[in-house]
Amino acid sequence: MGIVLGIDAGGSTTKIVGLCDNEPVGMLQVRAADQITSLYGAIGNFLRSQGIKLGDVSSIVLTGVGATYIEEPVYDIKTHKVNEFLAIGHGALLLSGLEEAIVVSMGTGSAFVRAGKDAITHLGGSGVGGGTIIGLASRMLGKSDVDAIIALAENGKLENVDLSVSEIIASEIKSLPPHLTAANFGRIKSTASEADVAYGIINMVFQTVGMLAVFVAKNDTIRDVVLTGTLTMFPQVKNVFPEFTDMFGLNFIVPPNAIFATALGAATLASKMIMEN
Repeated sequence: MGIVLGIDAGGSTTKIVGLCDNEPVGMLQVRAADQITSLYGAIGNFLRSQGIKLGDVSSIVLTGVGATYIEEPVYDIKTHKVNEFLAIGHGALLLSGLEEAIVVSMGTGSAFVRAGKDAITHLGGSGVGGGTIIGLASRMLGKSDVDAIIALAENGKLENVDLSVSEIIASEIKSLPPHLTAANFGRIKSTASEADVAYGIINMVFQTVGMLAVFVAKNDTIRDVVLTGTLTMFPQVKNVFPEFTDMFGLNFIVPPNAIFATALGAATLASKMIMEN
């Protein structure tokens, strides 16, 4: 059996995972102006970086929004498509080692999936995600480069942009820690720096996605929430999501290689189907 390439062609990035005998041989993420360029560029870049010949690839598995643009075999290699939500759930369970979980895929937007041994179900989604961060940062800060936004936000202070619970409630409420955000950008100071605004944008998106995950989990017995997707590479993830663990008793997990969960899920699902046939 040759190498299987799992490709998650997202709205702004393409992730690729190579499998040989169901074991990863490499992972790569690329950004491009459009999904077709990104997809083909990812394959070429991956093969070169891993020292793999095109002839060694037995099949290519596509998922994500960019997969809808591909109707023909890629490079004349047997090409399959896998449902994105199945890939999200399957990949998240593989990376986390869990048997069941609520999975949040944080990409350009956000998708919520319930993943278990017997079924993987798409629960819903939100337009709030990485696209929101880039769009707001572009308009408010004149920056659209993700790495530049992340670096800028590392020196930001939320107290210069957000309204906290302690500022609107005189006495302490047990369920509402005083430092908790009452309103994102609810009290932005005239002295707020670009770093403060950058952190405020990222924090707002993460808090919104986190609360949506909490609402989803309230209707379920599952307490583990696995975070996957491009936004898991933001260092601010470590600051925001532990708050939800402390407040709501949920276990937010960012597994290793979380940005490649969907690509890995697609590749392993397809490999399984190929072996069964």
